[in-house]
Amino acid sequence: MRIARLLTLSTLAFATPTVAAPPSKPAMKKPTPVKPTDAKPNEEKPFDLEAETRAWHQKRIANLTSEDGWLSLVGLHWLKEGDNRVGSSEDSDVVFPAGTPAHLGTLTRKGGTVTLTVQPGVSLTRADQPFTAGELGASEGEQDVLALGSLRFYLIRRGERLGIRVKDAEAPARKHFHGIPTWPVSAAWRIEGRFEPAANPRKVPVPNVLGTVEEMTSPGTIVFKVNGEEYRLDPVQEGSTEPLFIIFADLTNRTDSYGAGRFLYADPPKDGKVVLDFNRAYNPPCAFSAYATCPLPPPQNRLKLRVEAGEKRYGDH
Repeated sequence: MRIARLLTLSTLAFATPTVAAPPSKPAMKKPTPVKPTDAKPNEEKPFDLEAETRAWHQKRIANLTSEDGWLSLVGLHWLKEGDNRVGSSEDSDVVFPAGTPAHLGTLTRKGGTVTLTVQPGVSLTRADQPFTAGELGASEGEQDVLALGSLRFYLIRRGERLGIRVKDAEAPARKHFHGIPTWPVSAAWRIEGRFEPAANPRKVPVPNVLGTVEEMTSPGTIVFKVNGEEYRLDPVQEGSTEPLFIIFADLTNRTDSYGAGRFLYADPPKDGKVVLDFNRAYNPPCAFSAYATCPLPPPQNRLKLRVEAGEKRYGDH
């Protein structure tokens, strides 16, 4: 799923609806301790929401702070037709961070094809092999990523646009990351919803921060209740066996969570049901970088309630 941006994101404007109260917490019974002798050899361990959520979030943070995670994103440059000079020099068309060669080379765009010619003396590699000239692929896979010291850069396609995304393992955002605040884990926000499949997988218009709209495939609608009130979300899905991807907004976006909404994954429907675990709602890449091109919640996914679960706002974003 492509997630990223070039424009600075502003807070979404919502109509002023009636605010739904947070869901009531279910009565919790103190579990009966299980002695080692009582456990069966192949018996599954009881589901521990707190521990499972903590483990999930630790993995999420590890991905975010990895050398090629979203915190390393330092640039996104859209290419014009023809030659685009690359380097740290201010007269470059594609300006790289200070410390890189003033004149690194030239990116040449001809329609949907982009080639790079490297200046003599500049040591670039691709897939650990020296690279001096050639066509750039846009799979965003390792075989298409060019490396220069701590920098990694590669070609991306967004509709008719072609751009160069730049990441730096030494980026200040990565070096000074201080964690993401979250709401306390709550069983009340792990909700089973009813899945209403579409007669045929339909296309849902999904806006993004670039100001364009992308048609994404939605297999149906998730219907769920909070305090007796019914709400609906349209997920998108890349394949019938892939997780459901939900881009949603709620009333906490105004003050407590990221202004443009959050993301959530859910397992594909089983027996007509989908579990929405809002404890795993997380901030999109645009919450950490001005160079991501994130999708935004479609109008039908703007919930008129406060989802006080998952990740809160990061810093002043």
